[in-house]
Amino acid sequence: MKRFLYKFEVGKFDGLKGIFRSLRYRNYRLFFSGQSLSLIGTWVQRIAIPWLVYRLTGSAFLLGFVGFAGQIPTFILAPFAGVLTDRLNRYHIMIVSQILSMIQALALALLFFTNTIEVWNVLLLSVIQGCINAFDTPARQSFVIEMVEDKNDIGNAVALNSSMFNGARLVGPSIAGVLIASLGEGACFLINGISYIFVVISLLLMKVKPQEKKTKDTNIIKEFKEGFTYTFGFPPIRSIIILLTLISLMGMPFSVLMPIFAKDIFHGGSHIFGFLMGASGVGALIGAAYLASRKSVVGLEKIIPLAAVVFGLGLVSFSLSSSFPLSIILMIITGVGMMMQTACSNTILQTISDNDKRGRVMSFYTMAFMGTAPIGSFLAGSMASMIGAPATLLIGGIACVIGALVFAQKLPLFIKLVRPIYIQLGIIDNAANK
Repeated sequence: MKRFLYKFEVGKFDGLKGIFRSLRYRNYRLFFSGQSLSLIGTWVQRIAIPWLVYRLTGSAFLLGFVGFAGQIPTFILAPFAGVLTDRLNRYHIMIVSQILSMIQALALALLFFTNTIEVWNVLLLSVIQGCINAFDTPARQSFVIEMVEDKNDIGNAVALNSSMFNGARLVGPSIAGVLIASLGEGACFLINGISYIFVVISLLLMKVKPQEKKTKDTNIIKEFKEGFTYTFGFPPIRSIIILLTLISLMGMPFSVLMPIFAKDIFHGGSHIFGFLMGASGVGALIGAAYLASRKSVVGLEKIIPLAAVVFGLGLVSFSLSSSFPLSIILMIITGVGMMMQTACSNTILQTISDNDKRGRVMSFYTMAFMGTAPIGSFLAGSMASMIGAPATLLIGGIACVIGALVFAQKLPLFIKLVRPIYIQLGIIDNAANK
């Protein structure tokens, strides 16, 4: 009977009334409201920086190099940031990182409005922001479980985070376009800097229970090795990280190739590019809403390979399409698969990881999901220059499908190993009694 409940009962949905259930927790409600405003500012700045670099230099190489420089610190520093996340107070790390991010944005605004901004300034401050993100992301990801008391609501909280991020991705660029045209890029940096004030205030208003931290008598290298062994020694965690790395390298860089499709395949301009990227964002929101409606983390392991297949087949179909309306639909489907695969991975990792190692596990998640982005973008650009964007996307989609099928073969072992953890946490029984 329990096995039956495990397979079926926990998969029921709360419906619309349950989509926002994590907001009943005061700390998460504060976090959600502050981040919602700040992420819009973040996307406004993300649009303004490449626009400014290209306006100042006219160089496609520098445009790509600044983007690479802003992302590569996450890949290099994330594993060691995870060690510090487990050593130190994650709540305090978040406060410091948000304040530093605010200073970075205001520094860009000051340089712009004093007419002293140069490309090397933007490059340096982008690297600094990348370093901040390397510490902020694992701390923020790990902190979600401390804001949500019921373990069954972790998936809902992660899904709401994803919907918040993608909602900002839809709104932010539009605001950036208006600000750049009317006031210049400096206004975007200023708006972003101001938006961090709301995050800092929301964090300071939280009532956080003191977390007991064991005194560490080992060095950082030893703790890094411990985290690496734990992450890649436990098959479920290892499988999730490896699949996510593959998808981030081969599939996620599709956005880098979208301008080529917009211009050369569909013979349009920036508005076509905007529609394509907006469609993937809409799909991501749909996927996040679906996951937010689920009652429990149980069953998400089956969605991971399914979502990866949907994502991969979406890319394959898009690469073969010459119809713009059809391509918009395929981008929506691709966005659904992308969101569900990453959000399910995030939820399960946070749930099954030991509390004293969660920061290190999430640092490897950050490394796989965000840190590989510059490498994947470089790889996609190089392949596209040799074999074309459609063929590059086709190969990337096929790779994602193959990775999903390999993951699916390991699902029986995956379920067998995580089920005792769900029982220990009371997740299965709680879900069955609802």
